[in-house]
This record gives sequence, C-alpha cells and structure tokens, in this order.
Amino acid sequence: MNYLAHIYLSSGDPEVTVGNFIADAVKGKKYLEFPEGIQKGIMLHRAIDTYTDSHPIVKQSSKRLHKKYGHYSGVIVDILYDHFLAANWKDYSDIPLDIYVEDFYQLLNSYYSILPKRIQNLMPFMIADNWLLSYATVEGIGKILYQMNKRTKNRSKMNFAIIELEAHYDEFREEFTDFFAELTAFSKNKLKSL
Repeated sequence: MNYLAHIYLSSGDPEVTVGNFIADAVKGKKYLEFPEGIQKGIMLHRAIDTYTDSHPIVKQSSKRLHKKYGHYSGVIVDILYDHFLAANWKDYSDIPLDIYVEDFYQLLNSYYSILPKRIQNLMPFMIADNWLLSYATVEGIGKILYQMNKRTKNRSKMNFAIIELEAHYDEFREEFTDFFAELTAFSKNKLKSL
C-alpha cells in the first residue's frame, strides 16, 4: 500500500501513524532506536506490506499491469489503490480528507526532529504539492505516476499507467474495495498483537 493507506491503517494513534509512514526509510533493526509507539508503526507497516504483496487480489491487479511495467507493477498498484481510498474517502472516515491530510502534515511536523533524513527531505515536496489530497483525482494520480517515473530516470514508464487506470477503472476499484476490507481487518488484529 502507499502513503495514505498506511496512515489510515494506523488506527489514529499518533506514534503508530508516524512509524507506519516512515517505515520504508528505516532499515533492519534501526527501528529499535525509536520510541515504542513508532516501533509498532514500523512493524505494522512491514506486516501490511508482506500481507499486501502476497494477497491474491493484489496479484490480480498487478497482473493486469505486468506485461507493460514488469516489477514496477506492484508499486503502481499501491498508488492506484491509494487513489481509490482517497476518491472514496467518505466510505472510510467521517473526517473530510482535506482536514485529515492537514492534521497528518501537522503531526509529521511535530515529530520532525526524529524523522529519518530521507523523510525530512521528502516532506516539503509532499506538503507543497499536497500529494495525499491529490490522490483523490485521476489527474492527481497522473502527476504522482509522472513524478515516480522521473525518479526511475524514465525506466519504469509509470506515467503511462494512467491509461490502464482509466481503461480498467471499475475492475481496479472493485479489487481495491474487496482487498481493503480484508487489509483493514488484518491491520487491526496485527496492531493488537504488537
């Protein structure tokens, strides 16, 4: 899953949310250097990624993209799934997405001093372009995919995945909806066991 889903699946706990968000920038046992709540968020993130990568519905979505995008298809699906979460946000939260996102940016700022350097460097761009809110539109996802393609020095061709999103919109949305219900239940249970 991508940023918005990881934040959402943290059950509103501030430290778990921060940990879940920064997890990709924390390698190996480095997570032990953080406060306990952030450690839980990092471990939750890792569990979510493992669960997601092996799930048959996610594999089905990835298969639709694999011929064109190869090993980048999983990354693209993560981004597309965040689009469906944002676009259908009212089905998942009573807090409007713009307020939810603003609250998250403020939370991140309050933990700035302990964030990994990579996250500190990413934050200004994320907030200035309001990535999380932009996920709600196809145009916004197009911009994210374009930026991701640039990061791969145009090797991934991810920017073209917007074509598949539009061509198979209903299938991707249905797959996301079915998968996310299972992932939400998994995440709640996992968090209790951490």
